[in-house]
Amino acid sequence: QKNMYGVLIALIPAFLVSLYFFGLGALIVTATSVAACLFFEWAIVKFLMKKPATTICDGSAVITGVLLAFNLPSNLPIWIIILGALFAIGVGKMSFGGLGCNPFNPALAGRVFLLLSFPVQMTTWPVVGQLTSYMDATTGATPLALMKQAIHGDASALSQIPDALTLFIGQNGGCIGEVSALALLLGLVYMLWKKIITWHIPVSIIVTVFVFAGIMHMVDPEKYVSPVLLLSGGLMLGAVFMATDYVTSPMSKKGMLIYGVCIGLLTVVIRLFGAYPEGMSFAILIMNAFTPLINTYCK
Repeated sequence: QKNMYGVLIALIPAFLVSLYFFGLGALIVTATSVAACLFFEWAIVKFLMKKPATTICDGSAVITGVLLAFNLPSNLPIWIIILGALFAIGVGKMSFGGLGCNPFNPALAGRVFLLLSFPVQMTTWPVVGQLTSYMDATTGATPLALMKQAIHGDASALSQIPDALTLFIGQNGGCIGEVSALALLLGLVYMLWKKIITWHIPVSIIVTVFVFAGIMHMVDPEKYVSPVLLLSGGLMLGAVFMATDYVTSPMSKKGMLIYGVCIGLLTVVIRLFGAYPEGMSFAILIMNAFTPLINTYCK
């Protein structure tokens, strides 16, 4: 429970940045997601599992709600957010027995479910600084979408990608919790300081992505962007807060390094050669499935 609330404290900088750039939309999405996750966990435990609903106080459902919200656009309809929370808690977590039993990260399971079910709504991004209202916002392409256009032959797309400093601060389109690498790195420093996580998984993911993307950039700089820009999007959010999930990640340090390197490789492969610009969610879920195997061979 102490570690769960420590993770929530580490998420505060990214939440404040989302409020600054996306306004009321970020607050509504986050509050809806957290409330729905708490309600569904309480209802499932009380009425389906016939147990005392004490688990809603341990912080795990709140973290699932916040991380699910951080993986959503700020203009997503409320009913879609509630569906995502139901899938994340009901299918991704409680159907396996609750906290400690789920093989996949519940928030990512909910996010991918929504992405496959509502691809248009999940890939319509408000432009920072041009918000008119919660549901009526000017939309635009994310940096990763522009990178994908460049890979497919649109050379002009590279000139539209924000510079590294803008991406680092977070003044660009995307999911509400992933835009600011600076805010997410502050959360990483806090969790390392409090020894909530170790450096092995986030560092191995980031280094692998940087190296692999750098090699591709050297091979064809006109087609593949600088590796610094590839660190944008959900990579920081996934590397710091999702891949490090206790339940779904390996237990040994060697296993963590293997796990992180594979996530980094899969992320770049999906981003550069797959149909979808963002590959972090899929990479983590794929490696979640391999975690028991890694634990077996890396004792």
